[in-house]
Amino acid sequence: MAINTLATETLFQRTLDKLAVQEAVTGWMDANAGQVIYSGGKEVKIPKLSVQGLANYDRDNGYVMGGATMAYETLTMTQDRGRKFQLDAMDIDETGFVTTAAAVMGEFQRVHVVPEIDAYRISKLASTAVTAKKAGMVTYGYTPGAANTSALRKAKEGIKAVRDCGYNGPLVIMATSDFITELELELAGKITAMTFSQGGINTQVPSIDGVPFISVPSNRMYSAITLYDGKTKGQEAGGYIKGTTAKDINFIVTARTTPIAVTKQDKMKIFTPDQNQDADAWKMNYRRHHDLWVLENKIDSVFVSIKDAE
Repeated sequence: MAINTLATETLFQRTLDKLAVQEAVTGWMDANAGQVIYSGGKEVKIPKLSVQGLANYDRDNGYVMGGATMAYETLTMTQDRGRKFQLDAMDIDETGFVTTAAAVMGEFQRVHVVPEIDAYRISKLASTAVTAKKAGMVTYGYTPGAANTSALRKAKEGIKAVRDCGYNGPLVIMATSDFITELELELAGKITAMTFSQGGINTQVPSIDGVPFISVPSNRMYSAITLYDGKTKGQEAGGYIKGTTAKDINFIVTARTTPIAVTKQDKMKIFTPDQNQDADAWKMNYRRHHDLWVLENKIDSVFVSIKDAE
């Protein structure tokens, strides 16, 4: 029986979108896009609310009128990435296509898509803090485990820096395994665990002062990345590498509501061997838009600890 390619495309798209949120270490950021308006393509509209402060109450004239403004800012997702894959018709029949295609796309998403999204978001968050140059919000030259240093002290200093800027809501710390290991060794089994929810999945993670630590592979903790275009000589493999001037990040402390992340898969296209004009093969076209933003009034809720010297 012939495959309903439209239904298969929709199923793959929904599944891959869900997995992108659940498997990414930055997947919790997508929850902040709840009020973002997305109508397809690369543009999104992000709400910006501003209100005036308190004024004196007048016993004769009553209240002083205040201003409250809600406006939507149109932003463009700068990341527009994609790949196409072909599965030879001689190797796969209609009954085996869905299973094989699911395995191929699942592996592609797990090994390449999710790490790149994470690395991009983390580099964007870090570079935003570095560029802002807010006093005390970026520190340099700390190596986890170095003599006469304390991972616990560094973490608490990061938390304090964000709290001192006036943010009292929930925080998240994304850290390398090296940093978390030093923290656990220093606390000698006294570190507490807490439940962290992301994409409908609850996991137990270490925490300090009620702040969860999300372990991030060190090859995603860069202050900048270079994206390969997949065509230029030497870049055929695609993906990303550490940027030329990038620095290694130890950890980032941020308000949970600060990073606004959006990732949208364009409609996945599947062509049967009869429809494919390039080869006698099943063809799958995958395209994903994504980006991350930090609103100007929330930049001081991001603290970055960088391993390298300034």
